Amino acid sequence: MSIETIIRALADPTRLRIMRLLGTMELAVGELAQVLGQSQPRVSRHIGILCDAGLAERRREGSWVFLRAPSSPGNASPLAEAVARLLAAAEREDAQFARECEEDRRKLSAIRAAREKSAEDYFARHAGEWDDLRRMHSPDRLVEQALIEALGDDPPGKLLDIGTGTGRMAELFAPRAQRIVALDKSLDMLRIARAKLQHLPTEDVELVQGDFLDLPFAAGQFDTVLLHQVLHFAQEPAQVLAEAGRVLKPGGRIAIVDFAAHDREELRARHEHVRLGFGDGQIKRLLGDAGFVARPPAALDGGELVVKIWIGQRRGPASAQQRQEQRA
Repeated sequence: MSIETIIRALADPTRLRIMRLLGTMELAVGELAQVLGQSQPRVSRHIGILCDAGLAERRREGSWVFLRAPSSPGNASPLAEAVARLLAAAEREDAQFARECEEDRRKLSAIRAAREKSAEDYFARHAGEWDDLRRMHSPDRLVEQALIEALGDDPPGKLLDIGTGTGRMAELFAPRAQRIVALDKSLDMLRIARAKLQHLPTEDVELVQGDFLDLPFAAGQFDTVLLHQVLHFAQEPAQVLAEAGRVLKPGGRIAIVDFAAHDREELRARHEHVRLGFGDGQIKRLLGDAGFVARPPAALDGGELVVKIWIGQRRGPASAQQRQEQRA
């Protein structure tokens, strides 16, 4: 993108404020309109100019459109990075601009509070159902610790959390991963996850709406794929694992956390479970067919339902560059 296009895009005080807000967190068009006190069509026109100049990125999630600064690795141009530094300096030096930015951030705090209240309300509506299910297996903290131990000392690198739900796994692995993409088909769950993860830098965590049967990523993008309490919702688990394998780099890992085979038929009706858990031989066969070498599973049998952790490694050794990227 030419410097002339970028300068023209910045020649408006509203667009300068939008740039500072996007440097804070990913925001929906309606949320930006709320903060700026302008109509949504007018804000959309400003956004279009910034996106055309390469200073912002759009991402659709159902009927919502989200905006973020182009700060993900490989996406931000040197000019865009220079603009971000320039605006930070301008806020330090220009008192009027600083006051406007501070007021925008105050309104943004109200939006964050509203997101968290919405998340609390959603949990409250479903808490009884989830608590009933949790009482049937080992405590979450023990499962999480066992998962970390099962993955070992190798860092997760670029991690895809399929079926992120509330975003807990993304939150758990954020300190260890190079970058996390948290994917879920449900818009409600993505909004819950966004509230949980909004304290994390936007360049470290990205939320994406998508289906585990048709992942919206090119092949060989990730070092680690995680399916935490997700596979039992799949009509065709083999297709889910094949698609997960497609987006993994050679030598990458998949971690499946799910229930061992059980006979609690009521979970189909109460919690929409399609599969009543999995046997070790079944998962080993599924992983093998999808191009993985399975490791011995781990089991947590502290309840009526046994939680199993299966790890598979994508066939083909990791390259020296991949190992270096994982440790970056």
